[in-house]
Amino acid sequence: MKYLTIILFALIFASCATQHNVQIKHDKQAEKSADNDSTSYELVVLDPGFDSWYAINSKPSWYHSQDYYEYWNQRYVQAWNYDYQGGRYSKVLETYIDYDPNVDYGLELNHKLFYYFQYVVHGLYIPLISDGPRTY
Repeated sequence: MKYLTIILFALIFASCATQHNVQIKHDKQAEKSADNDSTSYELVVLDPGFDSWYAINSKPSWYHSQDYYEYWNQRYVQAWNYDYQGGRYSKVLETYIDYDPNVDYGLELNHKLFYYFQYVVHGLYIPLISDGPRTY
């Protein structure tokens, strides 16, 4: 019984020690066709609670336009990177987000990134911007 209690506390402690990392990976895939080069991007979220929160709380990607998601993502990324580089949450936010507003990441990636920021604000209670969108 003691071992079960110790293991339970260790699991609870490990689940509470989350990382708040997000990365946008760039994969250039050159295809054989001369006129069909493609670039794909992948959003990697290393926060264990995000996937379940995202499944429960996100609206479909078509709910807003890509321009809407890009606008808010630019604002959130600026606030995130400011806090990462020495702001009030620099100890919590562990990764710089390399988001280029001139790159078309696509609707799905922008949607998921937008909801990651909503998770940080509403799920983790870390205020990134004061005048964010009302999603609830």
